[in-house]
Amino acid sequence: MLGVALVIAAIVVTPMQGVQTGGDVIPTAHVAEGDVPVVVHATGELRPLRAQALVAPSVGGPMQILSIAATGTPVRTGDVVVEFDQSEQEERLETARSELAQAEQEIAKMRADAVVQRAQDDVALLTARFDVRRAELDVQGSVLHSAIDRQKFVLTLEEAKGRLAQLQEDLKSRADTDRASLAVLEEKRNKARLQMDNAQRNIDNMKLRAPFDGLVAVKDNDMNNAAWAGVVVPEFRAGDTVYPGRQIAEVLQQSGIELIAKVSEYDRAHLNPGQKADVTIHAVQGESLPATIKAVAGASRREVWSWNDPTRTFDVSIDVTGSNPASLRPGLTTQVRITGAPIKAAHYLPRQAMFEQDGKPVVFVRQGRSWEPREIKVSHRTEAHIVVTNLPVGTEVALRNPLVDDTKGAGSAGPVQPRAGS
Repeated sequence: MLGVALVIAAIVVTPMQGVQTGGDVIPTAHVAEGDVPVVVHATGELRPLRAQALVAPSVGGPMQILSIAATGTPVRTGDVVVEFDQSEQEERLETARSELAQAEQEIAKMRADAVVQRAQDDVALLTARFDVRRAELDVQGSVLHSAIDRQKFVLTLEEAKGRLAQLQEDLKSRADTDRASLAVLEEKRNKARLQMDNAQRNIDNMKLRAPFDGLVAVKDNDMNNAAWAGVVVPEFRAGDTVYPGRQIAEVLQQSGIELIAKVSEYDRAHLNPGQKADVTIHAVQGESLPATIKAVAGASRREVWSWNDPTRTFDVSIDVTGSNPASLRPGLTTQVRITGAPIKAAHYLPRQAMFEQDGKPVVFVRQGRSWEPREIKVSHRTEAHIVVTNLPVGTEVALRNPLVDDTKGAGSAGPVQPRAGS
């Protein structure tokens, strides 16, 4: 077994040596041929398959946190995670309840008064109709009376009919007025009831409950942008003031957890769903968990703080559900090691041998006592090697830019930058 290991090491490792150039030793390597191992190392984070944010309710103004569960607290469905100060809403509730009771009393009084008034109106209407009927009889029986008396009876009848008509009109107007007044009071009652229901709903919403079983993750209180000043931003805690719509915490479902790792665009080409991986959790020293790649993102993303780095990253979803669930907690960081299929029969060099000149990848090939920059064609890249297609086996290249003098600056060929990722 030891002999086999030595043979494999001799095939994989690119031969290196040092070359004396003008008093300075430049390390070199030769293009080797063989199988190039593919090992990808990445940092990942355990994330829940399901998470629910707890948001401060819209109650019309800022609120003060009365109590909040700490990060990592296990909760059951319906448990209170965050509770806000409800004194203002309780005061509004009592005010609305008092206004509702007052409106209902006014409505009851108006309806009672309307019953009494309706009885009085019925008596007055009956009297007016009686007066009209009596005046009509007087007119009918006035044949034996004088012309002057007959005229008086006619005038009395017209006057009685006028009073009856006026009374009927007044009763109709009074009924319309009573209905309008009652509608105003009913609207006042409905408004008070709506305010009471709204205050009660706000009180209920000011207790943020867990939508399912899981763990609590409290958000950072960065409302004052303290992070920009280099200050460590604390989590939300009791006594803090927040505004409506602000995310206070999350409930993370612990039963379903996946690992999201970030790999560079060069390593993504070597990863496929189904490949095995070894996961080491930073918080659990010495424990390695078996895992499997579920999916590799098809779209790249650029990190916020790496805007000047042309290398993009891809998200890799890794399944660790078959591992010990006691050691898997959302938010834990991990180290991932993925071994891919080796690149067969390749011409390869160490990644340190590749530089960039005029935006093109180059290596410095030894030509006697000098070095010649030569553009290369790279077919594959791993963390340790590059696979080239236009250099023969045995070509000697420099592992450091030979045209740069550490004490005098760049040589005649101009500055040559290390290739990204080398």
